[in-house]
Amino acid sequence: MTRFQNGSRLLSYTFSRSKTTSSVSPTTALLQGNFQIQHSRHFSNLASATTKEEKEPCWKDSMERLRNIGISAHIDSGKTTLTERILYYTGRIHEIHEVRGRDGVGAKMDSMDLEREKGITIQSAATYCTWNGYQVNIIDTPGHVDFTIEVERALRVLDGAILVLCSVGGVQSQSITVDRQMRRYEVPRLAFINKLDRMGADPWKVLNQARSKLRHHSAAVQVPIGLEDDFQGLIDLVKMKAYYFNGSNGEKIVTAEIPVEIEALVAEKRRELIETVSEVDDKLADAFLADESISTSDLEEAIRRATVAKKFVPVFMGSAFKNKGVQPLLDGVLSYLPCPLEVSNYALDQTKDEEKVVLSGTPDGPLVALAFKLEEGRFGQLTYLRIYEGVIRKGDFIVNVNTGKKIKVPRLVRMHSNEMEDIQEAHAGQIVAVFGVDCASGDTFTDGSVKYTMTSMNVPEPVMSLAIQPVSKDSGGQFSKALNRFQKEDPTFRVGLDPESAQTIISGMGELHLDIYVERIRREYKVDASVGKPRVNFRETITQRAEFDYLHKKQSGGQGQYGRVCGYIEPIPQGSMTKFEFDNMIVGQVIPSNFIPAIEKGFKEAANSGSLIGHPVENLRIALTDGAAHAVDSSELAFKLAAIYAFRQCYTAAKPVILEPVMLVELKVPTEFQGTVAGDINKRKGVIVGNDQDGDDSIITAHVPLNNMFGYSTALRSMTQGKGEFTMEYKEHSPVSQDVQMQLVNTYKASKTAE
Repeated sequence: MTRFQNGSRLLSYTFSRSKTTSSVSPTTALLQGNFQIQHSRHFSNLASATTKEEKEPCWKDSMERLRNIGISAHIDSGKTTLTERILYYTGRIHEIHEVRGRDGVGAKMDSMDLEREKGITIQSAATYCTWNGYQVNIIDTPGHVDFTIEVERALRVLDGAILVLCSVGGVQSQSITVDRQMRRYEVPRLAFINKLDRMGADPWKVLNQARSKLRHHSAAVQVPIGLEDDFQGLIDLVKMKAYYFNGSNGEKIVTAEIPVEIEALVAEKRRELIETVSEVDDKLADAFLADESISTSDLEEAIRRATVAKKFVPVFMGSAFKNKGVQPLLDGVLSYLPCPLEVSNYALDQTKDEEKVVLSGTPDGPLVALAFKLEEGRFGQLTYLRIYEGVIRKGDFIVNVNTGKKIKVPRLVRMHSNEMEDIQEAHAGQIVAVFGVDCASGDTFTDGSVKYTMTSMNVPEPVMSLAIQPVSKDSGGQFSKALNRFQKEDPTFRVGLDPESAQTIISGMGELHLDIYVERIRREYKVDASVGKPRVNFRETITQRAEFDYLHKKQSGGQGQYGRVCGYIEPIPQGSMTKFEFDNMIVGQVIPSNFIPAIEKGFKEAANSGSLIGHPVENLRIALTDGAAHAVDSSELAFKLAAIYAFRQCYTAAKPVILEPVMLVELKVPTEFQGTVAGDINKRKGVIVGNDQDGDDSIITAHVPLNNMFGYSTALRSMTQGKGEFTMEYKEHSPVSQDVQMQLVNTYKASKTAE
């Protein structure tokens, strides 16, 4: 405990280090970015002498020195490599390891064996570090679209992000998806053009692509000195200095004057930067139009204002693999991305009909924290929390607003990939994890004084299913334990039972997503599972209005069943947010109102399985206009059955069609194979919507039915001598052609007959 007195101001601090508590001076502790305000007995004794205004700067300084950032990008753009370098330069790790784990170690943030073997990130990993006296919480996210939920939930709780772009690949399909997610959660961002040391690196081409494809209002804040093999360092356009990165790992930064040969380019790019920022920042625009000289601090403040307001994206450059440009990027995170106090967060007040409440974001308010990610750890369930307001302490009682349960916080930790450091308390703005708290992803916790919930994150629907069963009968317990755990951790991974075949069906975002889970069941639970042929999640819908009038009447001695329902079904217009609507248009009491929910339930149940191929029916509106009831024989069951039979009766008249998931596929193939690949896409009933040239490669964009994309990676390799690559993500469900519909219906009927 350290105290210091300054005139009438008397403050009490406690500084915690991992495991041990050491007494250090306030200045040192601030620099470590690791101080916490302890509401201890000492503090309460001093409360009378310390007004609220005097206490405020304690936490305010710590909040202003905090950054929560995510690193997101397309596959293989270098996110994990960049995070590895950041951890090295900030002193969190003491040696650098490469992503594919060739040295048997692998990158720090890829802690799973599967990640190290495949060289991809599967789970987002959280860590924290300190840089120039600021604390930075970082979440490294996967690039594969199959793990898109990991990016969604990371961006939901972060205040800023780094969008990594490859200087050779440019803006690729997943870059566009990640950028769309950043827009959805209104996250201010920096762009980092990586891999400037590679053959064909062209940062200016990438910058133009970001402006055209991502609609970024952006400009470079750095200019590279040389490119490809000749990449030596960077020019900072704000400070007008050249930086060279020396030492075995680029840890020694040498500042020098700008080389004469690129002075003209630097002057042009600085003017472009000032012009671009002036368009969105009035203060800088006034100085620019008045032809005043713009100082470094003026430009820096204007870039910060425009970035925090999400009107501008500063573009940094470098090569994470070659250890160049990472430290200036970290400086950029501190200079241009917001602290938790500068971001507006909203909660919904459950006591006032979900009225929007702006959270103050300070430790003074009531506790509001969001559980955004769950993991099964060695010591039970590990729940990642983002604290939006208030303070959470070990041993406190917290309330899960979604379930109403009161829980004690048994253990509070800060994560460093798969390692953890015990802490006593954490305040607003921080990302921590708690053990032994049973909850679901997306639950909100408070201290019980308020009933707020945070808005949920966007969870995409699964597009592919597999039948799965354990090979050995004895391993059923471990098998269901694995499925329950993965379902809880990952909202896009669903488990169901096929009522016809009694098989367990797992659904997810793609082949890779499901393959990884099958492999994890084998490795982590020692259960060998056999997998059936992948199934596509088809849907059915109707194309025209159809009337129904059905009387359900049954007499079997004693009380009978009687229920009559009349009305119509019709399609919901395209683009509607709801997939099923039930409209009760009955005037008067021809059907007693207590039977209406049973009728709705009956229609919902009937819509779970369409008569064409037994898949769910969506984009459907049901209007109930009339009916009849019997004083004795009418019951909820009678009306529910009447609704089910009425639906089946009029379904065929509504001209139903089958919808299939269509994927947005982006291919990158050498130009010589363009014709073969395009021909193959047409064979798979795909529609080519774009074809760009990128050096010697062709970039083909197509919409292809998922049903025709199984095993495509093998086919593409053989067509392009292993040089082609592709990514695909779900686009929409759209109607199948008439011949495919006939084929699917006949297959379904044949399988029903065989049973």
